[in-house]
Amino acid sequence: MARYKPYSHEQIVMVPVSLQQQLEPGTLEHTIHELVEKHIDMSVFEARYQNDRTGAKAIDPKVLLKVILFAYSRGMISSRQIERACHENILFMALSGGYQPDHSTIAHFVSSMQNEVESVFCNILLVCDELGLLGGTHFSLDGVKLPSNASKEWSGSFSELSNKRDKLQEKLKRVLAQHIHQDRSLPSQKKRHQQQKQRLLHQVERLNAFLNEHDPKIGKSSKEIQSNVTDNQSAKMPSSHGVIQGYNAQALVDDKHQVILHAEAFNSQDHENLVPMLTSAQKNLVDIGKRPDYFVGKTLTADSNYFSHANLVFCHEQRLDAYIPDIHFRNRDPRFADQQRFKDGIHSRKRTPPRTKTYTFSDFTFDEAYQGYRCPQGKLLKRGARSQLNRYKVYDIYRAHPEDCAHCPVRAICLRKSNAPRRFLSVEVENQPPSLIESMKARIDTPHGRSIYARRLAIVEPVFANIRIHKRLDHFTLRSKTKVDVQWKLFTLVHNIGKILHYGLAL
Repeated sequence: MARYKPYSHEQIVMVPVSLQQQLEPGTLEHTIHELVEKHIDMSVFEARYQNDRTGAKAIDPKVLLKVILFAYSRGMISSRQIERACHENILFMALSGGYQPDHSTIAHFVSSMQNEVESVFCNILLVCDELGLLGGTHFSLDGVKLPSNASKEWSGSFSELSNKRDKLQEKLKRVLAQHIHQDRSLPSQKKRHQQQKQRLLHQVERLNAFLNEHDPKIGKSSKEIQSNVTDNQSAKMPSSHGVIQGYNAQALVDDKHQVILHAEAFNSQDHENLVPMLTSAQKNLVDIGKRPDYFVGKTLTADSNYFSHANLVFCHEQRLDAYIPDIHFRNRDPRFADQQRFKDGIHSRKRTPPRTKTYTFSDFTFDEAYQGYRCPQGKLLKRGARSQLNRYKVYDIYRAHPEDCAHCPVRAICLRKSNAPRRFLSVEVENQPPSLIESMKARIDTPHGRSIYARRLAIVEPVFANIRIHKRLDHFTLRSKTKVDVQWKLFTLVHNIGKILHYGLAL
């Protein structure tokens, strides 16, 4: 018969543990500990505590900040996961000084950091600058769209939400009618009907409360956009994973060691975020001792989602050396001349029939005698306005006679305006100075412009890969823009701390 060594679970083992020795120099936990203890001004948290004379003693915000930053570096975003780690993981115990904060304390600390997180971010950015981690010559801007703690199913205009409420009310009536005649049902069926009734009643009350307490959201085009019952500040936006209900997390990154200069979560598209991102980044740099004209003459790269006349005007006024391509820049690049060869991949797909050719400016001829343009049907368009500014170019407008267009057989394919009573031809005025948009297109199309813009991939994209893959941030767990913004800034803080660990001097 086999023999085994005896064991007993009743014995007592005394294991001496030094919490300080668990924080070994050269590790992320040691770096977080040193930064919070010596380099971050924690006095900004004093105002939230009112227990100097009465009340119980609170857990030091240093302890909570260390634990949260280290948890985010490990991909732990749930407050209950962080609470459990403080009970089981020796590194969390060392950072917390042996305290075990509960999940509600951790969740409240994160969600209420709106007034302090900017100060903490600037403190870390100052350390990066003192260690020489900022290059200060080339900056890249980009964003990633992440779902939030909100449901797409509860989005819609006020009329759509009202219809949803009415349908739920009708369904609730049917459930109540069934509930009346279920006296002979089994107990399990009665319980299921009761739960269904309570769920429907809760949904109806929730929709009624939302419609009564909120007003329709109006977009930039002065039309109503979709609201969301669970998080009305979130927005529907397209992403690489389809349409999500969430936020657009932005980051401005320095090229030397990919340090993030500013991070913020928005509920708008990329082209609307360039100005606020650069303005806030400039404020952060001034707070750490940089000059107000720090960005003057520096290079900025951003993808085509940021291409707009307003953004180019802002970069020109700030004297930024910007490289922001338009959405068609690859079509002009000779390196992508053969890209259509691979459009269908290995298996060809069914192609849609080509659209009927629409008349363009090239189909109209100028009539010197009448000083107007002749359409393909021979009708005359006379000049009706001179030097009209349309966005960023100046045009002369030529107008057709309404009677000529009313019975025209090719009206449907003329200038893509089939519903207009008559056609208008916009002719660009000659000898205009090049606009900012045309100048940017010309810069991007040069070999130097392409090489500068190509560096954007190596500067900003690895930052989002680090946060999304290594830190496992694939969604936000909080609601409302201010709280989501705190969570995003904390993850970017962890990213910058990692740069201090790998590239800075030993703390």
